[in-house]
Amino acid sequence: MMKFKSLPILAGAAALGLAGFLTSPANAITYDLTSCHISTGCGPAGTVYGTATLTPTATGGVTFDVALSDASQFVLTGSADNQYFKFNANGVALTDISVTENVAGVNLVADTGAFNGDGTGNFNFGITCTPITPSGSCSVGGSGALPVGTILDFTVASSTISDFLINSGQGNFFVADILCGATSGCTGTGPVDVSVPAPLLGHGLFVLLAIGGVLFGGKLLENSKKNRLQTA
Repeated sequence: MMKFKSLPILAGAAALGLAGFLTSPANAITYDLTSCHISTGCGPAGTVYGTATLTPTATGGVTFDVALSDASQFVLTGSADNQYFKFNANGVALTDISVTENVAGVNLVADTGAFNGDGTGNFNFGITCTPITPSGSCSVGGSGALPVGTILDFTVASSTISDFLINSGQGNFFVADILCGATSGCTGTGPVDVSVPAPLLGHGLFVLLAIGGVLFGGKLLENSKKNRLQTA
């Protein structure tokens, strides 16, 4: 018969095992763009301006699918350092990043530099277009910038999701520069971002499961010790 004192260890191990399984490389994680830095007006609290879904690839990389909500579109402005999307990465070279050309007439490319516009923090990679011109398909500026659709897709070779979960120094993981859609509740152009920590339906929930299992196991162990002392 299994001894009672073994239950705490099994409970904690089971919770940790579940957390490890759910956060294994085979699982995509979606992060909500909910923090708004648009100076001309943000939507109501809780507005989701879009999502960034990170999916591990079979070849050992990560694919980003960034999708905006409510007909908002990606745009280039100085507020986001002339980047449609910004992110940090560990152990990644510019040549590791391949961008899906899903906007007709626009040459989307990966970019690197010291990006710290509009108080959203420090980032070292972005997705932009080239060549940047005063007008046309790769133009920059508030109302004059040409939007390039609602979806950006790119893949980073030789990486894992954890390589991108880096605090910008201002509490952000990712930033998108958007032209607000008619029903988004915001007005004009500017940055929206994914705030740290990750949403509970990302890493957070699984970490809580693991911690809960360990605490539960510890409580059982404490109770078992008390029972043994009382019966000794």
